[in-house]
Amino acid sequence: MAGAAILTKATVPEEGSSDPVAGQAPLIRPERYGFFDKLLFAVFVLAVPPLIASNGDVFGDGDVSWHIAAGRWIMEHGRIPKVDPFSHSMPGHPWVAHEWLPEIAYAFAFNQASFAGVAAVVALALMALAGITFAWLRPRAGPIALLGAFASLYLVLQPFYLARPHVIAWVFLAGWTASLLSARSKDRLPSWWLLPLMLVWANVHASFLIGFIVAGAIGLDDCIQHRWKPERVMRWVAFGVAGLLVTLINPSGFHGLIYPFSVSGMSSLPAITEWGASTPQFSPYFYIVLLAMTGAVLLKRPTFRVGELLLLLLTLGMAFMHLRHQAMFIIIAVLIVTPKLSNRTAEDGPPLFHSAKDRRVWLAGAALLAAGILSLRVIVPLTPKETYSNPRRLLAHVPAEMRGKPVFNEYSLGGPLILAGIKPFIDGRSDMYGDAFTQNYLKIVGGDRKAFADAVRRYGIRWTILQKGDPLAKMLDSSPGWRRVYSDSVGVIHVQRNAPRAPVSDKQNEGQDRG
Repeated sequence: MAGAAILTKATVPEEGSSDPVAGQAPLIRPERYGFFDKLLFAVFVLAVPPLIASNGDVFGDGDVSWHIAAGRWIMEHGRIPKVDPFSHSMPGHPWVAHEWLPEIAYAFAFNQASFAGVAAVVALALMALAGITFAWLRPRAGPIALLGAFASLYLVLQPFYLARPHVIAWVFLAGWTASLLSARSKDRLPSWWLLPLMLVWANVHASFLIGFIVAGAIGLDDCIQHRWKPERVMRWVAFGVAGLLVTLINPSGFHGLIYPFSVSGMSSLPAITEWGASTPQFSPYFYIVLLAMTGAVLLKRPTFRVGELLLLLLTLGMAFMHLRHQAMFIIIAVLIVTPKLSNRTAEDGPPLFHSAKDRRVWLAGAALLAAGILSLRVIVPLTPKETYSNPRRLLAHVPAEMRGKPVFNEYSLGGPLILAGIKPFIDGRSDMYGDAFTQNYLKIVGGDRKAFADAVRRYGIRWTILQKGDPLAKMLDSSPGWRRVYSDSVGVIHVQRNAPRAPVSDKQNEGQDRG
């Protein structure tokens, strides 16, 4: 984005103007904007998303598997679970699949076309995100600014391309933000038709709460612009209250509204990478783009409204605190900052299409091309590479007699175990397991003999499946009570010698072999 500002300033004083500076021709002539805009649409909206989704890294997280398994459970039972149906350590413990809509989408796609189907869902979500971004920015920014915006967006989102609900939630964040910005640019109040969008968003991902922060920031600017007219203020208040009420229509009711706060307050969250603080080592692209964006703003010196500035600073602070919030920041920042780095407005921007007929033809062609690309993504098989998130060989070597018996597993392997029909000790649903359980797990996997022995007695642990580098795996290698039965580049399986009978109180283990 900085490059866009520098090039524009040096060669084209007004991105929408045809007047050269000091005899210099514009880098891209306005009459050529239509061609380059269409080219950018073809590349960043139609081509890049399926390429990203076809990368096996989108399955590089153990949570992908349990989200698919949760969607399967919902479709098979015709209801959303209210208690844990998956683990052996917390059977019957309260748990609600609050991200049930994308889980159903992923599970349906997986049932139809395995990982290729799931990749198609990811590609569709990224296409929608890019399409919304293009639709909002294109009338307000020239091709160079658009190029910088998409490059910034795709680079910062790179660590978060995973087949999980948050990718679908990005579409709602972009659509909600762009819709409110569009209404403000036309001096209109927010449409009540945005409330169904918030309703669905609340059943997609916990990030729906940021929608109220976005609305509050844009509403603040609108009220300031209209000198706090009472009717204007009351309309924004009514819109916010109505939005909060529709979010209560979720499987958890009021708890679904406060769920994000309860999760963010967990003391064990820093142990999960995406909840850790941002660092240049882990996410260099975020800092590179942030530096470029800051340079462009200092160079162009655009004017920000109070609400816009507060929104950007708040989401930036959240991005520094937690890696996962970088995605939220860059989506909002691209939509707000990019138009300010261009002198074009929605009114003076050259039309993308020459006529209404031309518009219909191009849009129909784009829709057909997108459908064809997505169909191809579904048809062509896709097999993720062998990792701890997809440990196919490791799971295939679990002894048949152990599959129904209590296991102690490494955290990331919990999701694949669930998808394989094996009840894990722990998985990515840290909100259900809680701080105390998670902290105890960390002690065990870290090689604490006493904590492990206590877990074996309490849960009737008969076998373990761990990553090769886990201290617990090394400890078991030297323990006479355990034997290694399989090992590969991903993990290792140990089985207890002369294992005792599982606790009678654990209904999940009744009727198992005595060993």
